[in-house]
Amino acid sequence: MEIVTSEIGSSAARVALSGRLDIEGAEVVALPLATLAGAKQGLIIDMSAVSFIASIGIRHLVSAAKAQSRRGGRLVLLNPNSLVLEVLTTSGLTSLLPVVHSEAEAASAIGVSPAA
Repeated sequence: MEIVTSEIGSSAARVALSGRLDIEGAEVVALPLATLAGAKQGLIIDMSAVSFIASIGIRHLVSAAKAQSRRGGRLVLLNPNSLVLEVLTTSGLTSLLPVVHSEAEAASAIGVSPAA
């Protein structure tokens, strides 16, 4: 699992994940995701290069989303593939982990300008 983060202004961040979000992948993303969730008001998690998601990966996403929510922020998932989307939908988590399909939609969902 690879994780690349970039700032969106001072209050939000974009996190691009690549690989398998299984037990090993979740270990890689746990601390950076928790840190960003506690420091930013909005997170865009680019899931387009995530090929698999296990329950431990879902747990870290849910924890980050709840941390954002407690602070009045928002986390959205950008472009998960059909397999990952099916797991999230079947798990009933798309209200807590909303899925968007474009950078502009993601930026709007977390309340930042797409050009920021």
